[in-house]
Amino acid sequence: MKIAVFGATLQAAVISALSAESGHFVTWCPQADLADFHLSSLNLDSQLDHLLESQQKLNFLKIEDKHILEQHFDVYFFAFNPLNLELALKVVKELSEKPLIHPKLMVNGSTFGLNGTARLQSVLPKDAWVYWPDMTQDGRSIESIIQAKSVVVGVDDLGFAKTQMTELLRPFFPREEQLIFMPILDAEFTKLSISGMLATRISYMNDLALVAEKLDIDIENVRLGLGADNRIGASYLYSGVGFGGENFSRDILTLSQTVFDSGNRSLLLQQVWDINEQQKEVLFRKFWNYYQSNIQGKTVAIWGAAFKEKSSSVVNSPIHSMLKAFWAQGVTVRLHDPQALKEIETIYGHREDLIYCEDPYHAADGADALCLVTAWRQYLSPDYEKLKKLMHHPFILDGRNIYDPEYVKAKGFAYEGVGRS
Repeated sequence: MKIAVFGATLQAAVISALSAESGHFVTWCPQADLADFHLSSLNLDSQLDHLLESQQKLNFLKIEDKHILEQHFDVYFFAFNPLNLELALKVVKELSEKPLIHPKLMVNGSTFGLNGTARLQSVLPKDAWVYWPDMTQDGRSIESIIQAKSVVVGVDDLGFAKTQMTELLRPFFPREEQLIFMPILDAEFTKLSISGMLATRISYMNDLALVAEKLDIDIENVRLGLGADNRIGASYLYSGVGFGGENFSRDILTLSQTVFDSGNRSLLLQQVWDINEQQKEVLFRKFWNYYQSNIQGKTVAIWGAAFKEKSSSVVNSPIHSMLKAFWAQGVTVRLHDPQALKEIETIYGHREDLIYCEDPYHAADGADALCLVTAWRQYLSPDYEKLKKLMHHPFILDGRNIYDPEYVKAKGFAYEGVGRS
């Protein structure tokens, strides 16, 4: 098939690369004006970056500007940022003014909330519309598609649209039972509900972690026990400093607003969000308590600013709450992250109480505590002897519970995790 992909998102990049690799001829239009777009702005992982480059060399993939609208395709895929609904509507309107032979398969992969697909469809009503929820994850963009066991597809037309979409997805999901077809509105609500469920699991574990600390219970043992129950499973049961990320957070807020607009009030969703926001300051509170509120003029090292490892995104990351809390109390922050320092610098610029460090051990130099915020692999096995020599006081605050408390203590450090003694 000839496929046109619109949108400057990770999802657009993944769909373009994987579709081209499957033998389709793909033309990707990141946005209407390519002048200010660079692939580097998407912070692609090396595997995806390599796949895009190789498919371009093989001529299965082209990256073009808005002149793509002058060409004809079998499939039009819309993968816009959730905030870019107006841009998506503009592209669809321009398509409606072209002499297309209908019906074409129109796939909306953008999360515009409930009836988002219907708004696009209202501009091109003669075409076959499908909603394929965004499944891509930062850091494992390709795996999040090809390793999925099944996929939800929203489709109201069980004829042409379903047949075409089944063929489009066949290289990734070859078995019929892997495709879960349902009406488009149901699929949109399902997408939001999945994010809500995952967020609930995370906040539930963080709530339990607070209780575990008071009862001298190790939340890691509780997590292992919960995960071993096949009715629950192990995913998204890690306590820590809270979740972040642009799309995930927006899905939860959109779901909460959708529930409210329906005339209902979800106390659960509000509590899930509130617990998460409070959790973002948990390491600051531990630092405050450890020094009995005497923290004016102290220095803290922070390892990790991105909302998750293998990503440079700091959208809704716990780092923002932590920085503001430390600064409000006169604490200087020495920050390291292998990918997200530029993002932080763009937001906060240069200031005396924020020191950007290209080396994690440089960040620890003279610190009264080391806070682990993002579980990058390079932080998993630190040189404890080197850290102890560099730090003003050997105190580790483990915001992701990646260290063994007894081992760290045996190395001469004070240690506090989340839900661990």
